[in-house]
Amino acid sequence: MSDLCLSEYIKDICERAKAAVPSIASLPESKKNAILRDAAKALIDNADAILSANKEDLDAAEENGVPRVMLDRLALNHDRIKSIASQMEDVAALPCPVGSGECFVRPNGLCIRHIKVPLGVVAMIYEARPNVTADAAALCIKTGNAVILRGGKEALASSTAIVKVIRDTLTANGVSPDAVSLVESRERESASLLMGMRGYIDMLIPRGGKGLIKSVVENAKVPVIETGAGNCHLYVDSSADINLAVKVAVNAKTSRPAVCNAIETILVHKDAAESFLPRFAEATGPVGLEIRGCDRTRQILPDAIPVTDEDYDTEYDDLIVAVRVVDSIDCAIDHIRRYSTGHSEAIMTSDIAAANKFTSSIDSAALYVNASTRFTDGGEFGLGAEIGISTQKLHIRGPMGLAALTTDKYIIEGNGQIR
Repeated sequence: MSDLCLSEYIKDICERAKAAVPSIASLPESKKNAILRDAAKALIDNADAILSANKEDLDAAEENGVPRVMLDRLALNHDRIKSIASQMEDVAALPCPVGSGECFVRPNGLCIRHIKVPLGVVAMIYEARPNVTADAAALCIKTGNAVILRGGKEALASSTAIVKVIRDTLTANGVSPDAVSLVESRERESASLLMGMRGYIDMLIPRGGKGLIKSVVENAKVPVIETGAGNCHLYVDSSADINLAVKVAVNAKTSRPAVCNAIETILVHKDAAESFLPRFAEATGPVGLEIRGCDRTRQILPDAIPVTDEDYDTEYDDLIVAVRVVDSIDCAIDHIRRYSTGHSEAIMTSDIAAANKFTSSIDSAALYVNASTRFTDGGEFGLGAEIGISTQKLHIRGPMGLAALTTDKYIIEGNGQIR
């Protein structure tokens, strides 16, 4: 596809999405819920076709040397499709913020209604996560937004199959299918062009690795929500229950190492290191976790690889963890302040004062006391699904559910008031 043709293609998608906004925004909530339930059923009914497309993606990814942990993010099976459909039904069951708000009367008699309304056209640039395709579509349909999806090339066949099911469902319900669009180009330039569609796109959400997010934030000409980069930390305090600390650390690092809410660094108080580190290493040995540790760590775990400052600054998305033994909670807090991306941090402690100090001193979107960072997720937070996890402070922070896809409108009624 030539640059001219690609430019025209992206503009056409954006024009169609903008034209589709009234079709989806005007629907009553009951109709949007019915569409989501129909789409959930259709995903399950079309599971074989989706899995066939996913196999095409997986075969190509393996041939191109995509890392094993990334393949896990890409892979679908019948259970995962059922889970995607279930999340869509969960979104349907949630109350929609659109239309909610407040009404008040000013001393001059003006009646002012402050209500939530759809953003308009939401665009997403994301990496190889087919489930994100369905989650984003569901949240946008529920809130009356049109959505343009530009997923990673590794998941293009899977995303195309999922979007076809959703577009067919919209058509069957009398709604413009252009309310959900997919950029089917594998060319990088398609993402750059999408970033420049000012006047068409009301909010752009990048979701993926640090490089992707940095590129979008620095180059986009449309409003952007910065999301996702997850250099997350777990601090094991001197008072921590070691059994619980090992259990949580293993889950936070190894359950799905390629996701943004997995921890990348473990900080251990010097008084807990001798108890915690050998047990953690033993528990993670069977999955082949690579431990990169400071000098004090390596005195306890001689097989650990020497750690570097670059390691502490890295989101591995892999079975690798950086470890540092610290003298105090203050040292742990200073480390997190230096290296954190503002996503999720956790403390394991039995000391209420330590927990309070940790949560009041660290400025990240999600802070955990004696629990795994793996819970930073829209579904786990009761949002049904998420379109991303914001690590900035405007206009939303943390897992982005339905409320994040709305903006404000004021409707003022009077009887001839002038100023």
